[in-house]
Amino acid sequence: MAFVKGFGRFWYDFIVGDDWKIAAAITTVLAISALLVANDAFGDTWLVVVGAVGIVVGFVTSLVLDVRMH
Repeated sequence: MAFVKGFGRFWYDFIVGDDWKIAAAITTVLAISALLVANDAFGDTWLVVVGAVGIVVGFVTSLVLDVRMH
């Protein structure tokens, strides 16, 4: 059981790290991208562009929120 607990803690720390807002933004962008892929909303090139822009916007938004808080 200690192995499972340690394994879970490692992945939580690896994915979430110090800032949960970045992890939440990336997870949201990936979920939206998966929905767009499932519905064939855009072509492959546009999905890559939309996903990349979404990740950058999520990261910058998290960064701006953190800078304003301190």
